[in-house]
Amino acid sequence: MKVNVEVECSPEEARRFLGLPDVTRANEAYVDALTNAMQGTTNFDQMNELAKQVAPMGQMGLKLFQQFLENGVAMAMSGAKPKKGE
Repeated sequence: MKVNVEVECSPEEARRFLGLPDVTRANEAYVDALTNAMQGTTNFDQMNELAKQVAPMGQMGLKLFQQFLENGVAMAMSGAKPKKGE
């Protein structure tokens, strides 16, 4: 038997329903700090240095996060197990 349930709600309603914390203020502070840090960056080297400060693991961290998301989506969509080594 297969049952599909559709829920239509706003992101705020979903956050509250799932019991997740409201991180709006933290997000606004982070965006403001990043915006202030980016002002005055005029070349690639400055942007590269800023990126290293924001994402300490750099490209490797982003790749790991991307694989995590891809595996989660694959498991959710098909019930498949994640591929080893990816």
